[in-house]
Amino acid sequence: MNCRGARWPLAGLLATALGLFAAPQALAEADMILTNGKIVTVDAQDAVRQAIAIADGKILAVGSNDEVRALAGAQSRIVDLGGRTVIPGLIDSHIHAIRAAQSFATEVSWIDAGSLDEALERIRGAARQAKPGAWIVVAGGWTEEQFAERRRPTQAELAAAAPDHPVYVQLFYRWAMLSPLALQALKIAQDSDLPAGAKLERDANGNPTGAITGSIREFGALFAKLPAPTDAEQITGTRKFFRELNRLAVTGIVDPGGVGVTPESYRALFHVWRARDLSLRVAYSLSALAPGHDELKTFADLTQLLPPGFGDDMLRFTGIGEIVTWGLYNNDHPTEAQKEQFYEVARWAAERGMLLRVHWPHDSSVGELLDIFERVDREFRIAPLRWIVDHLDDASVASLTRMKNLGVGWAFQDAMYFSGDRYAAAAGLEAARRAPPLATGLRMGVIMGAGTDAHRVMSYNPFVALRWMLDGKTVGGTPLRSAEETPSRLQALRLYTLGSAWFAKDEARRGSLEPGKLADLAVLDQDYLTMPVAEIARLQSLLTMVGGRIVYAAGPFADLESK
Repeated sequence: MNCRGARWPLAGLLATALGLFAAPQALAEADMILTNGKIVTVDAQDAVRQAIAIADGKILAVGSNDEVRALAGAQSRIVDLGGRTVIPGLIDSHIHAIRAAQSFATEVSWIDAGSLDEALERIRGAARQAKPGAWIVVAGGWTEEQFAERRRPTQAELAAAAPDHPVYVQLFYRWAMLSPLALQALKIAQDSDLPAGAKLERDANGNPTGAITGSIREFGALFAKLPAPTDAEQITGTRKFFRELNRLAVTGIVDPGGVGVTPESYRALFHVWRARDLSLRVAYSLSALAPGHDELKTFADLTQLLPPGFGDDMLRFTGIGEIVTWGLYNNDHPTEAQKEQFYEVARWAAERGMLLRVHWPHDSSVGELLDIFERVDREFRIAPLRWIVDHLDDASVASLTRMKNLGVGWAFQDAMYFSGDRYAAAAGLEAARRAPPLATGLRMGVIMGAGTDAHRVMSYNPFVALRWMLDGKTVGGTPLRSAEETPSRLQALRLYTLGSAWFAKDEARRGSLEPGKLADLAVLDQDYLTMPVAEIARLQSLLTMVGGRIVYAAGPFADLESK
C-alpha cells in the first residue's frame, strides 16, 4: 500500500470526528489549501477559522491549519495566507452590471476622483488616447460632493479638457453637461430637440449653460442617442468590468435589467459566457422594454424558452423586473387601470413560478404595490418565488412587516452615501437617521440583501457600501445613520454575502464558507473585522476565487493566476 492510500482512512476519521465535512467528501483530496489565515466563514456561528480546503470547485473543509493540512495530497497546491483575512465572495444584489459592462472599455470613470481637477484630468487622458472625433463619456457613478471643489464641471472645462472630442458627462438621472461638439453632434439647440420632459439648463441671463436637466426616463432616452460601443468593445468591456469587480472581492452579481436595457444588451454577456470566460456568477432578470410596448406580451414572448432557473452555475435567468410595467414605475399615484395592468403581469409571473422584482423608492406609496402582491398571493403563494422590492430607503415597520409576512425580499443599496445630504434637507434629519432602517429590518427578520445600484447612480465599489453601512456617512462626510440602525461588521458582511445570495436563489450553495458550498472567496489586503471603519472603503482583494478558480490575483499572490 502506498503512503497516500494509508493516510486517507486516518484523515477521513479525523475529519468526520471534527465535523469538518459531510461523509461523501470525507475521502476527497484537496486541490488547494489556504493556510495560516483568518477565515471569516459567515456560518450560523460566525466562526473564524485558520484554513480552508477546496476540491472540485467546492469547499472541502474549514478548520485549524493542522486539521485542514491533513487533506493535502501529492497534487494539492498549498498557499500560505500570511495571516490575511478571507471572506466569502461578495454578491451585489442590485447592480446594473450588464449595462455598465457594455461601455466600460470606452467610458471614463469618475469613481473615487477626489477633486474636479482629477476628474478633468481623466478626460484629458482619455482624449489623448482616443481616436480623432471619438466621444468621451462619463456615464455616472459620481457626485460633486466627492470633489474638493464641491461643484460640477462647466461646459468650458469639458471643452478645454477634450477640445477635439464631443464630451458627455451625466450626473445620476437628473443632469448632464455636454460640450459644444456633443450638442452639435446630437443636433441639440433647443428644448424641442430633447426627449419630452428634458430641458436645457439656462443661467441667470437665460443663456444655455450646456447642461440638460430631466428625470430617469428622459436621460434613458438621451443616453440611447450616444454612439453605442462596437460588439468587440462591449465584449472587452464585459471582461474588464467583471475583473474590476473581482478586484473588489465580488464573485456574484444580481442584475435587475433597468432603463435602456434591451434584449441586444445581453449579447456581450452571452458571448463571454459561451466562451466559458465569466469571472463572476451572474443572475439576471428581464425588465420591461421602452414605454409603449405591451409588457405582458413582451415578457411572454421573451421567456418562451427561458424557464425560471434556466442557465448554469455561472449564468442564470431568474425572472422579471425591476421595471415590470411602466405604469407603476416611479409612480406614487397609479390609476386603477395601471394597477390592474401590473396585477395581470404579476399574476402571469406567479402562475409560471417566476421571480419578480420591483423598483419602488417611496414608503408613502408602497402600499399600492403590496396590495397587489397580497392579491396575487391569495391565488399563488409568492414566498417560494423570491419576489423583491428594490430601494425603499424610507421603509416603515408596517411595510417591512407586510413584506416579511409575504416572504418578499428587500434589496437595499447605498444611495444615501451620495444622496443623504439632499435627503436630510428634504425629509428632515430624523428621517435621514433611519434611512434605510437596516438594523430594524434585521431585528424583524426581513429578508435583506446589500448592493450598490451602480453605475449610473452609484459607485460599484462594495467596500464603499460596507463602510457606509457601518458609519452612515455621506460622501461629503456628514454622519447621518443613528446607532440604533447601524449593523455590526459581521451583520453587514452577511447582508453582502449570504443575504444577497438569496436574491440569486443560491443561498444554499454560496454566500458562506462552509463544507459543500461553492468555493467563492476573496483574500483581503487588510482585516475587515479589525481595521478602522473609515478605512474599509479602501479594501481590495489580493486573491479572488470563483468555484475554486483564481479569477484575480495581485501582490504576494500574483504568480498564482498564471499557474
